[in-house]
Amino acid sequence: MADSFASAIDGLPSRATVVDVGLRDGLQAVTSVVSTDAKLEILHGLVDAGVTTVEITSFAHPRVLPQFADAADVVAQAPRRPGVRYRALVPNLRGAQRACDTAIDEVVMVVPVDPGMAAKNQNSTPERLLAEFDSAVDIAHAAGKTVVAAVATAFFAPCRGVVPEADLTRVVQRVVDGGADGLYLAGTTGMETPGEFFDGVRRYRAQHPGFPIGVHLHNRNGLSTVDALAALAAGADWIEGSFGGLGGDLWFPGDDSVLGNAAVEDLLVLLHGLGIDTGIDEARYGDVVARAAEITGVPAYSFVARGGTRDALAAASWPDSPPVTR
Repeated sequence: MADSFASAIDGLPSRATVVDVGLRDGLQAVTSVVSTDAKLEILHGLVDAGVTTVEITSFAHPRVLPQFADAADVVAQAPRRPGVRYRALVPNLRGAQRACDTAIDEVVMVVPVDPGMAAKNQNSTPERLLAEFDSAVDIAHAAGKTVVAAVATAFFAPCRGVVPEADLTRVVQRVVDGGADGLYLAGTTGMETPGEFFDGVRRYRAQHPGFPIGVHLHNRNGLSTVDALAALAAGADWIEGSFGGLGGDLWFPGDDSVLGNAAVEDLLVLLHGLGIDTGIDEARYGDVVARAAEITGVPAYSFVARGGTRDALAAASWPDSPPVTR
């Protein structure tokens, strides 16, 4: 008999790495341009809270995403702390070249499995992006950077549905053969299932032993925390989310509160409640969530932000005339 709920779930680690992508995937969804100083304020808060891997910007063309016209400045002014690594997303080879001219530690290049997503997101095709990926790896490695392949629409794609496993396997094999230093399976639509994340991570972990594999989580169907557990139980090396659940789905309809990334603060409550260490201080991280909402004007969508924490509830005063509780 298992000693605890956590021990009953085979494969859960005692420690998990949480990557924060709010400064990129989160701010990508904010229409008003956030100042460089404000971005750096958020970044300092994340690092002070204990986040050790942060995706801090994108090297997409400024005409496409004016939010990141200051990408090089953000990288140049990012606080340098022992053990902290910074990532930048690049949509294509030109973006990779620009990123590698900076002091960024890791380059994340997006390669969608679905042709429709490649056309919509990058005006390209999976095959063309895979060819560019090989060149980007060469450029990045020559500049002393590591490269993470963002395998987008890994399991489900808009206007298509379930992505065939053979298509995903082909892209994974290509980026591994192309020299990637790691990859993540992206739940781009937020309509993926825990079983898909578990099976996908376990399958490619078996096919590529020792190769770093993470997952990038969105929350349209409300299952991002369960997806995170499934991925960790399957052996994922890291999970990705953003402060306040900011960002995520940009194109398709739905209530804003369900279209974002997995909220890191919700992930922290889940993981810490199961005894899984992340090295991140929940209270300090909560301060970042609140400040980011003030800066962006976008309210945090997480359960923690809207419902509060255990400590806050325990310290709260009862109302004079509480409603009847059933």
